[in-house]
Amino acid sequence: MKTFYKAILLIFISVLFLQCKNDSKSVSTISPENTVQYAKGFSIQTYDGYSVVTVQNPWPKATKTYKYILKEKNGIVPDSLQQNITISVPIKNIVVTSTTHIPSLEMLNEENSLIGFPHLDYISSEKVRARIDAGKVKELGNNHDLNTEVILNLQPDVIIGYGIDNNNPTLDNLQKSGLKVMLNGDWNEETPLGKAEWIKFFGALYGKQKEANKLFTIIEEDYLKTIEMAKMATTTPTILAGDMFEDRWYLPKGTSWGSLLLKEAKGHYLWQETSGTGSLSLSFETVFEKAQNADIWITSGQFATLKEMTDVNPHYAQFAAFKNKNVYSFSGKKGKTGGILYYELAPNRPDIVLKDIVKILHPDLLPSYQPFFFEKLK
Repeated sequence: MKTFYKAILLIFISVLFLQCKNDSKSVSTISPENTVQYAKGFSIQTYDGYSVVTVQNPWPKATKTYKYILKEKNGIVPDSLQQNITISVPIKNIVVTSTTHIPSLEMLNEENSLIGFPHLDYISSEKVRARIDAGKVKELGNNHDLNTEVILNLQPDVIIGYGIDNNNPTLDNLQKSGLKVMLNGDWNEETPLGKAEWIKFFGALYGKQKEANKLFTIIEEDYLKTIEMAKMATTTPTILAGDMFEDRWYLPKGTSWGSLLLKEAKGHYLWQETSGTGSLSLSFETVFEKAQNADIWITSGQFATLKEMTDVNPHYAQFAAFKNKNVYSFSGKKGKTGGILYYELAPNRPDIVLKDIVKILHPDLLPSYQPFFFEKLK
């Protein structure tokens, strides 16, 4: 019996030893740490010598999860992860496809790594525009029809793409050509801090996780502090948003990040009971019936003056907010080629946007603050 137990013990030890030996490439010596708190679309698991970035919600109702391995120098990636796209970090150069990616590069002092972008005129950042003028950032055409020849010549370490659905043949072809493609779903986040937290996605690519975490913490603390300040307001102004485009009025849905900003600034957005992260598409009559007496009107970036608004649609003048000249827009801040800064920077800096809105709704709470994005139309 003792011989039997001794044999079993030897077998157990042998199996254990062999398993440890065979799995030496699949077990990390460090427990994974995910520093992502607010964003629902990605996570970062940090191990010894590599990180795993998982993007699970790059567009609404996405059913596929995307996993990327960021391998440090001399890092050993487990066999169980070898089938995923592996990118050596820190990266040296990058192609991005949305203006919302630009601020993260600039905040991390990595704007010089940008070598290609579709529709260069959309970029407002002064630092990046200087690089464009110097010919250091190449024009790549349209986001869903990228100039593959130019990109193949650039040979970027990584291409950051985004999609509105599961159909982007250009990115698929670039990946088949041997280039590394990562999807970014910052635009699909529902909360302001969730959008801003995607700076950690870029921090991982540049080996600057600590810097990205610190930058986000500053934004988070300022944002939460402003929410507490807004709670001291004694009024809750009613708010109309958006305006007509062609024959429809577009305004944010009630659970979108824009709607949440209005709520956290202690405003009553008149469509806050609706659900969804995109835009509502309504008739003029529907909007007028509900919002003709709204206190504040925050328009899109279409107009720079009240006259421009009534030149396009004289019926805008029927709203009380228009009559009282309580119409605000972010159209005034533009890059030198016409790109609107709000579309580029606002998702990354909800702390600034929230302060702007609090100043509009409750000016007494921030007596010395000057709005950065918004201005009252004249």
